[in-house]
Amino acid sequence: MNLTTRYLGFTLKNPLMPGASPLVDNLDTVKRLEDGGAAAIVMHSLFEEQVERDADAVYDALDVHGESFAEARNFWTGPPDFALGPDQYLEQLQLIKESVRVPVIASLNGTHTGGWIDHAALLEQAGADALELNIYFLPSDPSETGQDVERRILDIVRAVRETVSIPLAVKLAPWFSSLTNFARQLDQLGVDGLVLFNRFYQPDIDIENLEAVPRLGLSHSDELRLRLRWMAILFGNVKASLAVTGGVHQVADVIKAVMAGASGVQIVSALLRHGPSLLPPLLKALEEFLEENEYESLEQMRGSMSLLSCPNPEAFERANYLRTLQMWRG
Repeated sequence: MNLTTRYLGFTLKNPLMPGASPLVDNLDTVKRLEDGGAAAIVMHSLFEEQVERDADAVYDALDVHGESFAEARNFWTGPPDFALGPDQYLEQLQLIKESVRVPVIASLNGTHTGGWIDHAALLEQAGADALELNIYFLPSDPSETGQDVERRILDIVRAVRETVSIPLAVKLAPWFSSLTNFARQLDQLGVDGLVLFNRFYQPDIDIENLEAVPRLGLSHSDELRLRLRWMAILFGNVKASLAVTGGVHQVADVIKAVMAGASGVQIVSALLRHGPSLLPPLLKALEEFLEENEYESLEQMRGSMSLLSCPNPEAFERANYLRTLQMWRG
């Protein structure tokens, strides 16, 4: 069965790849991922704060406010301990490139235009086959409009696009007033891929110690629905190839993602739970599904349930909303 797919300009042997995660910090694990069938390797993010080395100054400034009232004393944490600094990240990238035959996708995470963007060129020079740009920030300033937020992201993407010649993917959040329009603007900047969607980790509150505490929760299959909806809407409306991340745990999730239009399927939580041994049975089950349903290739199935070709496109629009509300029975 032909499982090949085109993602970021690469012909991949199948759509499965580990998404950005600590899995790549261990070279043996990376090799096991490739041996298990991973068609590409996505590295975890190198952060703007790491590159610019201004994290201490930022946290010192925040700590001034933390001292201003007792309840906020411990709201802000200290500087994070990063697994790999900028130099170590480049070294790890080079080691991974020397160890695997599949494309290696580096990742940058930032929120402002600035000197950290120049590091994209170093990632390219170190051998990255492509770059995934993760613009992760929470717009909490009430004076910052939605248009301001979009402009900031577009400025960052434009600067990175001008810095590197390798394929560029942008990992998006789902919360835009018009995601389809914004995706087209990214398309016009020459972005090669869109990754749907970033998972924003939500802090919790320790009511006894009056602290904001981090909570890391792994994904579950239900989270895939949001990705499927927008994947199906964007497919055919942008030139960039599409990848899904978040909520992929079993073969049905992979099949749904491809039917909605995904060229790449990134897996993180399931691999953190089960390790690289998860991949071979997923690929086998995917082949069996295609054969049983008389598909000649994965490409034949891709986009078959998108808004362009879905037999019931209203399922992704308002009619489904109305019907869903009427389905509940107490």
